[in-house]
Amino acid sequence: MSDAPAPDPTPKTQEDLFKFLDSLGIAHATTRHAAVFTVAESAALRDEIPGGHTKNLFVKDKKDNYFLLTVEEHATVDLKTVHTIIGAASKVSFGRPEKLMDYLGVIPGAVTAFGVINDAGRNVKIIIDADLMRDEIINCHPLTNDATTSIASKDLLRFIEATGHEPLVLKVTS
Repeated sequence: MSDAPAPDPTPKTQEDLFKFLDSLGIAHATTRHAAVFTVAESAALRDEIPGGHTKNLFVKDKKDNYFLLTVEEHATVDLKTVHTIIGAASKVSFGRPEKLMDYLGVIPGAVTAFGVINDAGRNVKIIIDADLMRDEIINCHPLTNDATTSIASKDLLRFIEATGHEPLVLKVTS
């Protein structure tokens, strides 16, 4: 993936994301809240924001192929075996924060499926867990962790495709 164009040095903003969703005719609703960095911290929001809530794992294999795994917030992903499901060249480990910012334009704690809007070079393969797709509404951070944006699950796939990525819906959780 080294022949990919250099990433845009200026990550997209929430406003850029919302304009892009609007341009696709995708309905979305955003709830502002205090910054949350972990699934545990975000648990208090569940009563006011219905739908499936996400956990996102930014991982890489030994050949520097990057993957974003978007799963239901309480799901378990076996990092020792998930490589066989997602097509990685080896077992995976977490990607470095610098690569997270370079490719998805977000910091740890704000990792989101919406980050692919910043991956013009298509450096990251996005995997959505099949179990998460059972929810009609999926909730993701809109590039920062002080808000949650709700979107229809089918529209999340449409958004990902519109960024030039092919979302893979796979069963990656145990």
